[in-house]
Amino acid sequence: MTIRALPPSANSPRPLRSFGQVTRYDAERAFTAEKSGKSLPVFTFGEETGMTEFHSGFVCLVGRPNTGKSTLTNALVGAKVAITSTRPQTTRHAIRGIVHSDDFQIILVDTPGLHRPRTLLGKRLNDLVRETYAAVDVIGLCIPADEAIGPGDRWIVEQLRSTGPANTTLVVIVTKIDKVPKEKVVAQLVAVSELVTNAAEIVPVSAMTGDRVDLLIDVLAAALPAGPAYYPDGELTDEPEEVLMAELIREAALQGVRDELPHSLAVVIDEVSPREGRDDLIDVHAALYVERDSQKGIVIGKGGARLREVGTAARSQIENLLGTKVYLDLRVKVAKNWQRDPKQLGRLGF
Repeated sequence: MTIRALPPSANSPRPLRSFGQVTRYDAERAFTAEKSGKSLPVFTFGEETGMTEFHSGFVCLVGRPNTGKSTLTNALVGAKVAITSTRPQTTRHAIRGIVHSDDFQIILVDTPGLHRPRTLLGKRLNDLVRETYAAVDVIGLCIPADEAIGPGDRWIVEQLRSTGPANTTLVVIVTKIDKVPKEKVVAQLVAVSELVTNAAEIVPVSAMTGDRVDLLIDVLAAALPAGPAYYPDGELTDEPEEVLMAELIREAALQGVRDELPHSLAVVIDEVSPREGRDDLIDVHAALYVERDSQKGIVIGKGGARLREVGTAARSQIENLLGTKVYLDLRVKVAKNWQRDPKQLGRLGF
């Protein structure tokens, strides 16, 4: 197992140190090395080798809800390809983001948070995660630094042990290190090493500040097999524009709502068309689905004020995505208990 705290340095090659269980002393030295100015060991198994040929492959980010997977995906790609929210279970489908380099190409797959499902939607999202991590080259398990390891984390680790492919590299990513003092990060690194004994690497990062994001990219790239680029240079995601637009609308609608609503909200793009006689304007018509009439009132707000706020925020993001002016028409509809109805789930794209 490895704790990565220092990026590779061409000026001062450092010795390699192998170990089984990470001690607090090991973690402290690794995590604080760059602040001390001393050349300290990098902890790893085996030998460290540079890439002599192009590497490419798929990395699946997994973890319980709200561990920073989508924010990390955006930071790694360098652009917004996944919506983010403080609400758990924001991501509802596997989103691909692409990291380009002269030496490698990483296809990141941001997945919904693994959790004990209470609805048919939750079960389908869990199935999607399992299907995704069964077909990738590297699994990146995200565990936040600002929360103690709990039953949800242990359940996911057990799921990976029991259903994950045996030959897939596992990298543990300790996220949100900007939210806690150094001492708590060190303690979390030790706790993670005790929980996940089969990880190839443990990398602490902050997607918000960018701390160690480049190092994580290097670690993930080194774990990929040699192979060709799957996507042309400059392409950051393979998500259809309609999917991205629906996600941007849902992100705007999730801001500042009650806990129950995020899980009951779905967005469908009904129509996208250029405005007749206007080359610089695109009309986008979308429907926001909720499960109850009371939720419809929450989304619309008094006199339609909240829906207008959602439209303004989403339109700005969609215009950035499409590179043109947009007229955004939003409608709110009720689809009763859609999270538990197979037919309605299918109609809403799940």
